[in-house]
Amino acid sequence: MDSRKRRKLQAAGWRVGSAKDFLGLTPDEAALIDLKLSLASLVRSVRQRAKLSQQALAERLGSSQSRVAKLEAGDESVSLDLIVKAAFAAGAKKSEVAQVISRGGRPSVR
Repeated sequence: MDSRKRRKLQAAGWRVGSAKDFLGLTPDEAALIDLKLSLASLVRSVRQRAKLSQQALAERLGSSQSRVAKLEAGDESVSLDLIVKAAFAAGAKKSEVAQVISRGGRPSVR
């Protein structure tokens, strides 16, 4: 959020903070969420790059299209294990997965 908008909201009586603050997450919990969301974003971009539908990726995983949709949306019910498995099934290279992990879960601009 830009500083002008932040000041305007604060002047109107709003408290401005992060999701981490709002939910009371520990740094480790916030890092895990960031990592899962970044890997889910990687799955989507690799799947689209490979011109795979969610259904086609689901078939490679032995899963359902709706599960892939949940995975890509960052649904909390999807395990980190399945997200990584989906990334590789979509065609991600180990280096791409490692890059997301090494950034600490911070998403890159693609």
